[in-house]
Amino acid sequence: HVSVRRRSFSLTSSSVSRRGNQLLDSCTDETESVVQETSLEYISVESTAVPSHLKYHLTIHSSEKPYSCITCGKTFTQRSQLKCHTSIHTGERPYSCITCGKTFARTSVLKCHIRIHSGEKPYSCSTCGKTFSQPSRLKYHLSIHSGEKPYSCITCGKTFTQRSQLKCHTSIHTGERPYSCNTCGKTFTHPSVLKRHISIHTGERPHSCSTCGKTFFHPSHLKYHLRIHSGEKPYSCITCGKTFARTSVDLKAHMKVHTGERPYSCTTCGKTFSRPSSLKYHLRIHSGEKPYSCITCGKTFTQSSHLKAHIRIHSGEKPFSCITCGKTFTQKSQLKCHTSTHTGERPYSCNTCGKTFTWTTVLKRHIRIHSGEKPYSCSTCGKTFSRPSNLKYHLRIHSRKKPYSCST
Repeated sequence: HVSVRRRSFSLTSSSVSRRGNQLLDSCTDETESVVQETSLEYISVESTAVPSHLKYHLTIHSSEKPYSCITCGKTFTQRSQLKCHTSIHTGERPYSCITCGKTFARTSVLKCHIRIHSGEKPYSCSTCGKTFSQPSRLKYHLSIHSGEKPYSCITCGKTFTQRSQLKCHTSIHTGERPYSCNTCGKTFTHPSVLKRHISIHTGERPHSCSTCGKTFFHPSHLKYHLRIHSGEKPYSCITCGKTFARTSVDLKAHMKVHTGERPYSCTTCGKTFSRPSSLKYHLRIHSGEKPYSCITCGKTFTQSSHLKAHIRIHSGEKPFSCITCGKTFTQKSQLKCHTSTHTGERPYSCNTCGKTFTWTTVLKRHIRIHSGEKPYSCSTCGKTFSRPSNLKYHLRIHSRKKPYSCST
């Protein structure tokens, strides 16, 4: 057998251990999760394995990939990896879950899936005690404590905790979007993003909230939603103490308020943003793109959230209510602004005159009084305005549009 300790390999004359036999039996159905599970065990304890595992490990250093797909030409270091890849072309998924019927190409993936139903999380973090259903998720979690980001982009030097994150990032430089939707033809850089997109066409939302019944495409979205009911905000800013429900999205974006970092810039006007999504929405101002339309009145919008808020005008739905006076609102931001009338809180202040405001957008508009900035211009006569609403009214002078009529 092969005795393995901290990635050192040595052959002895004794027989293969039971653990080695188990690994040998499962090697035909080996997955990334299983490989990572084995790797974690090799690092933490002394284990025994088979010579084939040493042979596989050596290919990491040699970069040898002797097994190639006859359909697409992709190469692999192991025969089992090629076998698994082939199922992508054949569509074969012979392993099914007896609980929900979902099918899989590999037994190891089925094994991980079953833990969703059983709730089993056998892998725990020795630092904080958090448990995980897959060793790959534990490995990723450990990098939060260590701060290790071993995967770096050879183009810009940005580092990542996961190889998949680096692969997705690299497509920004190459422009490669190899995953396409069979329904609409839209292309994506990552298969998980394509999968999420396909749910738009199918309408599939298999994960539901037991409290309010709202359904979600991805279990992580349900996880974040449940915190609305529980009020849990486990992630806090070390600078100001503000807490958030999501670390990778909300907290990361908030930190840029303190650092002033705005790495995403518009190539048309040079305006910078702290989030890529904000830049994406801004670009639609220049392109005029409004991809979201109301099925009731046909009005179009640049953002899905704006459409969602608009639909409530037709439905009359006001899901956000004030716990003090009971007044209801169509948008959470409206409730937040209203709440300040009870608390008297006006957290946003002008650095020039000291005037305080309940909302950042109102402060931003106020600052233009001091700066004289008028970023909204008429394409017909060139007149500029400090507010988009003023430009909207001005445009009616040229179009002679008079949308409001007296009913009397």
